[in-house]
Amino acid sequence: MTAVKEFLEVYAEQTPNPETMKFVFNKMILPDDSADFPSREKANASPLAKNLFEFSFVNGVFIMNNFVTITRTEGSEWDDIVPIAKEFLKSYVEADEPIVFKSTVTKADYGDDNIIVAKIIDVLDTYVKPAVETDGGQIVFKDYTNGVVTVEMRGSCSGCPSSTITLKKGIEGMLTRMVPEVKEVIAESL
Repeated sequence: MTAVKEFLEVYAEQTPNPETMKFVFNKMILPDDSADFPSREKANASPLAKNLFEFSFVNGVFIMNNFVTITRTEGSEWDDIVPIAKEFLKSYVEADEPIVFKSTVTKADYGDDNIIVAKIIDVLDTYVKPAVETDGGQIVFKDYTNGVVTVEMRGSCSGCPSSTITLKKGIEGMLTRMVPEVKEVIAESL
């Protein structure tokens, strides 16, 4: 009996950031993880990202769940990029090539603030991440010190014209209401 080959579909979806495009697959390509490569030099951990950076129009790559977000180089047009990127991504994933190399992540200990940090992460995971991921990006908790939460914006959120408003009016407002110990939310630059 021969195995039936799974049908793979890839479609492009605009994001709020005009410099990024989200390429969505009908299957998970990187479940339960994400990988952000804002430059060619940082792409060594991902064979997929390294290959994408070979295209002159690629200025950044973010990979998560069932999508790849590509940041274009200045002067590149999405009408030219989309068909090339879709064809490459589909062929790459169909060939079952490696997406990223596994890394070891260690959890930080926040001592007496562990309960506060757990609340912050819960709010981010429950309310913020799903919306950000829909737009082809990711928000990652980095630190909590003296009432200040530091997050990292990845994918289409990195460099997005509306990310500052989203961070201050949306995320900071929500966290200060839901976790009273939080006084400010800032984004770490890549």
